[in-house]
Amino acid sequence: MRVMTEYEYRVLTFDRHTTKTAARQAVREHAEYGRWELSRSVIYEGGVRRIWLRRRIMRVERTA
Repeated sequence: MRVMTEYEYRVLTFDRHTTKTAARQAVREHAEYGRWELSRSVIYEGGVRRIWLRRRIMRVERTA
């Protein structure tokens, strides 16, 4: 039987005045402390950065 992996997502949005270093630091902190991983990254025409992070949902079965 194949188990489907479920993810939860978090979207980080940075305005055009945020430096690349500051955005990278924010993603690094989420990855290190919250166990998030980079899913997608987009830089829009106006300079806005949007970064999608994901992490696996761990389901624990209870036994009575």
